[in-house]
Amino acid sequence: MVETRLPRNPQPKEWLAKDHSLQYIADYKPFNFVDGEGVRCSLYVSGCLFNCPGCYNKAAQNFHYGQPYTQELEDQIIADLSQSYVQGLTLLGGEPFLNTQVCLKLVKRVRKEFGHEKDIWSWSGYTWEELMKESDDKLELLHYLDILVDGRFLLAKKDLTLQFRGSSNQRIIDVPKSLQQGKVVIWDKLVH
Repeated sequence: MVETRLPRNPQPKEWLAKDHSLQYIADYKPFNFVDGEGVRCSLYVSGCLFNCPGCYNKAAQNFHYGQPYTQELEDQIIADLSQSYVQGLTLLGGEPFLNTQVCLKLVKRVRKEFGHEKDIWSWSGYTWEELMKESDDKLELLHYLDILVDGRFLLAKKDLTLQFRGSSNQRIIDVPKSLQQGKVVIWDKLVH
């Protein structure tokens, strides 16, 4: 049977991190090559409400999955990021924008310790346009990012040949340029 159900579509500010996040981490994968450009340290947060059919990380949709975020884990991530060959941090999930308590704490520390020497990527089920209408914590997190891969995973648009995306509706967005220009600017290194 072919899955015809679609992901959930929240109203602006309907889903707030403060109401949902338990500040749990599904996984942490240092020194990987798949979650963005270059060598990355990837933090998978727990909890997502989009419930996209075909989600590659269904276990991480549960806000109770994994372990609580700790200062020890944060210190380990910072130590791993300090390696010269690591290009940056990636936030995935689950849904990073429903775990802003954890993600903001970490990205603020990354910027404090590394400035823009390390880049920050995030995947989100939210689209850019939806995030523009969202809560202050979500907008604050967005402002710390260099790259946002936006949009829900759509099984009908699944394409395993796409760079850093699972379905063709998702975009790789240059966040600073998009904020500066007031419109979506696609990452200039995108391979079609």
